Amino acid sequence: MPSIPKIIPISDLRQNASDVLKGVAASREPVFITQRGRAAAVLVSMDVYENSQHAMDVLHLLARGEKEIEAGIGHELDDVLKEADRLLEAAKI
Repeated sequence: MPSIPKIIPISDLRQNASDVLKGVAASREPVFITQRGRAAAVLVSMDVYENSQHAMDVLHLLARGEKEIEAGIGHELDDVLKEADRLLEAAKI
């Protein structure tokens, strides 16, 4: 069952920034920040952010690979697997 997202107004963030940051780091869950009752931002830990950036890098490479396949450009399977292993190791997935 998915957990209920943590949502706090920006005024709470201003007053308790240190506690909010500690909670984000400990839980690894995002905190949604609202301003005037509307979603304004999402706060995530640095670790979560870095992992998401690595995942995006992998997705960009896969998309590029799809375009290269359509264009008839090919690469050796061993080279592709080595590069994938390197990226996954960097992302610590």
